[in-house]
Amino acid sequence: MKVKIINKSNHPLPHYETIASAGMDLRANIDQPITLKSLERTIIPTGLYIELPVGYEAQVRPRSGLAAKKGITVLNAPGTVDADYRGEVGVILANLSAEDFTIENGERVAQMVIAKHEQAEWIQVEELSSTDRGAGGFGSTGRQ
Repeated sequence: MKVKIINKSNHPLPHYETIASAGMDLRANIDQPITLKSLERTIIPTGLYIELPVGYEAQVRPRSGLAAKKGITVLNAPGTVDADYRGEVGVILANLSAEDFTIENGERVAQMVIAKHEQAEWIQVEELSSTDRGAGGFGSTGRQ
């Protein structure tokens, strides 16, 4: 699939690191470093503007290394970039660690996955079909 993109940053376009990668890294496009204190959040600009085909979205997700090692995550993960959005792709980063974290220009701060989606048409009914699980949720199927 070909996607139109404008790159107003000085960084390379997002790309897949391996042949089986689902996501492409997004880089911070900032004039000066930004320090996130513990429990702070901010929107990190990327300098990227995209035009997705209708029926697709771009999902902005945390990078596993930043999340596991530093406690840095994408707050609304996954964040959705809709096909009709034409503004700059931003990343809502949050620092869930107890220590400050400084973001540098060009640093890989999130990943983006392009995903197909459909729009639902609701059919209002009086009852739903039964299943073995029923209304059980939030761990009702057990841990193992």
